[in-house]
Amino acid sequence: MTTTTTLGIVGARGHTGVELIRLLARHPGLELAFVSSRELDGECVRAQVPEFTGTLRYRNLDAAAVAAQGADAVILALPNGKSDEYVNAILAARPDTLIIDLSADHRFDEDWYYGLPELTRARYAGQRRISNPGCYATAMQLAIMPLKAQLAGPPVCFGVSGYSGAGTTPSDRNDPDKLRDNLMPYALADHLHERETVRQLGLPVEFMPHVAPHFRGISVTLNLWLQAPMQGAEIAALYRDYYADEPLVHVVEAAPWVSAIAGRHHVEIGGFTLAPGGRRVVLVATIDNLLKGAATQAVQNLNLALGFDELTAIPRS
Repeated sequence: MTTTTTLGIVGARGHTGVELIRLLARHPGLELAFVSSRELDGECVRAQVPEFTGTLRYRNLDAAAVAAQGADAVILALPNGKSDEYVNAILAARPDTLIIDLSADHRFDEDWYYGLPELTRARYAGQRRISNPGCYATAMQLAIMPLKAQLAGPPVCFGVSGYSGAGTTPSDRNDPDKLRDNLMPYALADHLHERETVRQLGLPVEFMPHVAPHFRGISVTLNLWLQAPMQGAEIAALYRDYYADEPLVHVVEAAPWVSAIAGRHHVEIGGFTLAPGGRRVVLVATIDNLLKGAATQAVQNLNLALGFDELTAIPRS
């Protein structure tokens, strides 16, 4: 591509916003036109993100001011329930603006493309409104999908996340002192990402999330009952074949560790373990909630929509 696309980020102070700026700083076809943050208003972006070498400063922009920037694309990295004001203002000013929403506000909206590229890429048909999946939902869908047709009952998923997943607004779930030497269960039924996964896969899923004292990275242990017995090697081969052409999904032999996925841009799935009888398999998926669970996936979707190679600006390690 020969032209430069202008891009703005709203909600740039948060953990995901920082990761987005790091990734976009290396993108050859995008120009970061503005970054909006109320708390960092006036500060140089490079003071927060040294990888960004420009002179851009954070600005405190309301919805009308964001729309007035006229950027070709806008990424909304806002808390749930905060995006519609911006979406409406942007589309009123420039209906063809590409909008990627990292919140859950439009994941259940048929008018928005649900962007989990490894599973939904074939459904992309030029949509200009893209809903980025949730971190847990991404891990669960990728871990379940290869065996979906063989399942005999609802997958049971036990999830543990680092506290960065709770955002920057202070709460019990991102308080290092309260989390120290602890594992904090929350939303043990009907979690948003459970509903999201159920909607996308079209089958019941049971999910129990927890927060641990580490900062970033998610581990999900999945218990799957099969309609007929299978061999462990057969299951591992099924996953390798399914994701053979997906550089950001790594199928591994041993159960992956969450410490090894921190700062990485892919998902790891492995540890395939069969119970006696061969009809119950347990496996583990790990993902960095700030990267493939959020910022990396947003860049994948951005690249897909703008016609770049999907992995442009995304490190392969």
